[in-house]
Amino acid sequence: MISTSFAGLIQTFFTDRLVRQRQASPHTIASYRDAFRLLLRFAQQQLGKEPSALALDDFDAPFIGAFLHHVEQARRNGARTRNVRLAAIHAFFRYVAIGEPAHADRCRRILAIPTKRHEQRPIAFLCREEIDALVAAPNPATWIGRRDRLLLVLAIQTGLRVSELIQLRCGDVTPGTGAHVRCEGKGRKQRCTPLHRETATLTAAWLRERHAQPTDPVFPSVRGTQLSRDAVERLVAHHAATAQQRCPSLTRKHVSPHVLRHTAAMELLGHGVDRAVIALWLGHESVETTQRYLHADMRIKEHALARTTPAGVTPGRYRPTDRLLAFLEGL
Repeated sequence: MISTSFAGLIQTFFTDRLVRQRQASPHTIASYRDAFRLLLRFAQQQLGKEPSALALDDFDAPFIGAFLHHVEQARRNGARTRNVRLAAIHAFFRYVAIGEPAHADRCRRILAIPTKRHEQRPIAFLCREEIDALVAAPNPATWIGRRDRLLLVLAIQTGLRVSELIQLRCGDVTPGTGAHVRCEGKGRKQRCTPLHRETATLTAAWLRERHAQPTDPVFPSVRGTQLSRDAVERLVAHHAATAQQRCPSLTRKHVSPHVLRHTAAMELLGHGVDRAVIALWLGHESVETTQRYLHADMRIKEHALARTTPAGVTPGRYRPTDRLLAFLEGL
């Protein structure tokens, strides 16, 4: 029997449903926790009640709809993030519908709120010149600069998610012959990713400098604690801004940790690595997830076009010679 108060339902949903019954991963729990933090703060502002004083009757489909609108408009989150928040809310009210039949109709209306379709934008990634400029941005004369340089190199070479990077422990890294890193990704899937010789040398030097225990984070903060996701995003953005001075094309790109993951995939694809291997490398659930990288690089399409070009015709893109035609073509 679960608690009938809203606060009690929230607590048993996390402790009983997610942790005990489903044995949800820390990533899932953190995502659901963040969603309910936002929902409770929104309810506090709108209803003038403390979160612990809220009741199930305060939450209906129109109120959840207003919260989702707030996520998109006030917080300026995209449809993907909105759908993530809604998924957490749906999971909670499915749990409530089972344990509290008196609220089944309320739960049914909330569960009927659909996810929002979103635009499938082209994948953003870095070219080789941009990679070199970004990696060269941190100052290797400082401790933070050496840490940041290794983080950028490791992210671009391995394609680890930001959550996997910050959770790396020194014991997860095997330097020397057969150098590799071990990590646990989505769905508790564990995988090993080999390291290039240069990356392995850089990693071994950093571990020697750290003199750390196997359980210590590979990328610590100045206080020695694990870096947060926001901290990694800030340092990547900071070094990307510095790298713009050397590589102006970076000014047209929003460089995030996930862009570095896409860059790793595109580097593998550009060197002819099979999609199935890339899926294993990145820890994708399905090879179909890797399919989108085929659409990201124009060079792959140009190579395909070159195979169908009639004999005697030089492949290439149309570039108007007249300035007025070039202007019209660029509109």
